Amino acid sequence: MYNIKLSNTIPEPSPAKTDRIVAAHYYAAWKKGAAGLHNGFDDLHPFPERTPLCGYYDEENPDFCDWEIKWASEHGVNCFIYCWYRYKENMGKPITEDALRCSHGIHKAMFNAKFQKHMKFAIMFENSLRWCNTDKKDLFDNLLPFWFETYFTRENYLVIDNKPVLLICAADLINKLFETPEEQRETFDACREYAKKYGFDGMTFGAAIWDYNKVDTARYLDYDNRGYDFHFGYNAGYAPEKDTDDDAEIIGGQCEMLMRRIAPNPYTAVPTASCFRDAEPRTTEAWNKLGFKFANETKYHLSPEGFKELLKRMKGITDGLPDGAYGKKLFMLDNWNEWDEGHYISPCHEYGFKYLQAIREALSECNNLPDYRTPQDLGLSNFNKSWGNPDLSEECKKKFGVEY
Repeated sequence: MYNIKLSNTIPEPSPAKTDRIVAAHYYAAWKKGAAGLHNGFDDLHPFPERTPLCGYYDEENPDFCDWEIKWASEHGVNCFIYCWYRYKENMGKPITEDALRCSHGIHKAMFNAKFQKHMKFAIMFENSLRWCNTDKKDLFDNLLPFWFETYFTRENYLVIDNKPVLLICAADLINKLFETPEEQRETFDACREYAKKYGFDGMTFGAAIWDYNKVDTARYLDYDNRGYDFHFGYNAGYAPEKDTDDDAEIIGGQCEMLMRRIAPNPYTAVPTASCFRDAEPRTTEAWNKLGFKFANETKYHLSPEGFKELLKRMKGITDGLPDGAYGKKLFMLDNWNEWDEGHYISPCHEYGFKYLQAIREALSECNNLPDYRTPQDLGLSNFNKSWGNPDLSEECKKKFGVEY
């Protein structure tokens, strides 16, 4: 309560064992001024229930990253998938940290966290039109050298079958750089050969898909032809017709989407489970002017118990896949920390650790005993230097009739 320092060190994690990689998408936009498109935690003052359980934080602080690794690993989450951006003006140029957007999550926090050995990481290349795509020359001259030397060769980078995993957000935009599927496959195969000089057996490419409540079988098979090894979602690909908190409806919808994605090729579909989706903080006119239509989205909320049931069902579906299927090797979660876009499993004031507990009980061996002491409990929560200390008590009383 009074933040009296009771310890000098963050307690060592006791990771839960899993039979596959359990990876949470990670949006590293919670350093003051880093996001550019929004104001980070300053946009969340009217939404006190979304306040992280530890309070607002400077995301570049490796001590805070250690807490995240501890919370995640003790509940079976053993990989963070970081959104990786570079600015448009960096096209065709050598890459520096200054050319990257929101790179602090990896370069400042993860790379300096003492518990990083407990958490694998991967990057998802954010190559949408808003940011910077690539071409073949830029790929081999700039991207591959930087990625291999900076990320892929690190001990805790995500490597499957001795092949570093690269996820591509706007897979269709990459496709448009090549005249034929064969040209893209040949380029990806050249990347795989490039990897061998670093001691790898190749590279693994994952294509993000953005369909909602539909499956474009021809496009998924086209991804196979173009050299992608698997496809995945940043979310489950489910959107209800109207706002709902009906667990059965949401679970059924997400599992149906997974089954339909598996059908064209059971070897290439990787599941993503979503806890809820509520982008109310992003429904402002400012977001509309940026071209985002979050106000048009329907909302859904799975209860923590419903989320656990969803995870169990999705795991059961993927357990039945053939040996060698990527869905048996990798399970994705939506999302660690999309605080304003409204899908997050990281501990918060509204739900505490409940969504993480659901993951542990559904996807891990429950072989450990999680430590639920917070940084405040130990007097180790001094990682907010930028955001101030807003008094949210009035907002809390209005929403919940109580103060935190």
